Amino acid sequence: MLKERITEDMKAAMRAGEKERLSTIRLILAAIKQREVDERISLDDSQVLAVLEKMMKQRRESIAQFTTGGRADLVARETAELALLQAYLPAQLTDAEVDALIAAAIKTSGAASLKDIGKVMAAVKPQAQGRTDMAALSARIKQQLTPKS
Repeated sequence: MLKERITEDMKAAMRAGEKERLSTIRLILAAIKQREVDERISLDDSQVLAVLEKMMKQRRESIAQFTTGGRADLVARETAELALLQAYLPAQLTDAEVDALIAAAIKTSGAASLKDIGKVMAAVKPQAQGRTDMAALSARIKQQLTPKS
């Protein structure tokens, strides 16, 4: 399970004295534990992936803000954390694979207009979770559902 892998990586980072890596892994485990406590459940791999994606989104937003603010030191730290987070995600989907998933979901759900974006997103999300950026996925679905003039 993904959670156990992250815990083992934390132990390895402790033994190796990798302070930066250890700090980021502890942040990941704290976020997972927080969600488990809040919802009184034990997270499975897909739920852990959702936590990781949320953390990645936060890092991307921070990087954009720190870049605008001219804080190269903070940009470097956030970029390193983002790279470590990405290491726990499954292989990313190619653009062609994403388009194929969307096309199949549109066909099976019978989506015809932008009103049906939720149906398509619900069909694609389980297969794309952790393997592509969900905001970009939503934009692509919207693009494919928009009538061509």
